[in-house]
Amino acid sequence: MRVQRVLTSGSTTESWTLLGDDLRPVDPVESFLAYLSAIERSPNTVKAYAHDLKDWWVYLDGRSLDWKAVDLEAVAAFVAWLRLSPVARSGGVAVLPTVEHHCTASSVNRKLAAVSTFYEFHARSGIEVADLLVTMRPAGRHRASATSYKPFLQHIASGRPERTRTIKLKSGRRRPRVLTAAQAQKILDGCEHLRDRLLFALLLDTGVRIGEALGLRHDDIAIAEKQVIVVPRQNDHRARAKAGRTRTIPASAELMRLYSDYLHREYGALDSDYVFVNLFAEPHGRPWAYPAVYDLVRRLRKTTGIEFEPHQYRHTYATWLLRRGAGMENVKELLGHASASTTIDTYGHLTVEDARRALEDAGWFTGREVRL
Repeated sequence: MRVQRVLTSGSTTESWTLLGDDLRPVDPVESFLAYLSAIERSPNTVKAYAHDLKDWWVYLDGRSLDWKAVDLEAVAAFVAWLRLSPVARSGGVAVLPTVEHHCTASSVNRKLAAVSTFYEFHARSGIEVADLLVTMRPAGRHRASATSYKPFLQHIASGRPERTRTIKLKSGRRRPRVLTAAQAQKILDGCEHLRDRLLFALLLDTGVRIGEALGLRHDDIAIAEKQVIVVPRQNDHRARAKAGRTRTIPASAELMRLYSDYLHREYGALDSDYVFVNLFAEPHGRPWAYPAVYDLVRRLRKTTGIEFEPHQYRHTYATWLLRRGAGMENVKELLGHASASTTIDTYGHLTVEDARRALEDAGWFTGREVRL
């Protein structure tokens, strides 16, 4: 069983499907993934669902379970199965109690969410498993102790009940990994080419996603205005700006000068709309793609001794802005989040030192009216 990339007939639109051991699409999963593609979910989202549902299908096949007739006990056993290492899932290897779980709680919850969404899609065809996986709880501060129920005419009732998954593991909130100024500088200085330095400088200066950076066109960079414009669009090299509206991000004069130097010293007379292209490897002049960037990241990790990922620059950008008092709503707009709750959930992680600095700036420790 494997996840397979597919292209829509007659177009270059990318999607994903799940193939069974007979190399035929698994029909229930295929119809669900096709629906996600039809409503223009990003290929990366479709791919993630495909991999999560692959785990579910492997689990079902290994126990000869009918996907239409599973119960809560089967779903709970799926959670335990996910926590085992791949070699132990077949039951041929005993696992000691001291062995760490293979999947983290957050990974398990993501897979459960994928399974739940899959069954909600098939509920319109009469598959009733979704009712087992999602319950309704009354809204308000007492909802944690109330029994689960689905009230009559819930869609028009005041205090609308909240949907929650029946099975969910407790997982701690992970703090985003942030680069220090010294680390960011060392990575920039480790770049051999202006193109490479421009990429990481852009990520740090604007907080754009790596897919958004690789999809940039020259028209998206306004040198005089010192702005970078992120436009959701399909790209030739599978780089993608996350679905949403176009946003304009203020940039520094230093970034604009670096972009200008790159054009004059390395890009030259090359005829391409894309900012980031292959200049030092074949195919020359083609848009720079993800594999080439991650190859560069691996080389820089080795030369700098810093274990980093491109997405850490986005976390660093947002965290540095918040520490400088930019405000959560402004950071939300700059990052292109659809909801402020996403920004708060991801970046609401002030440390004790951050809190102390804020209190000092507010004069809390000086000029007090009461002596302690």
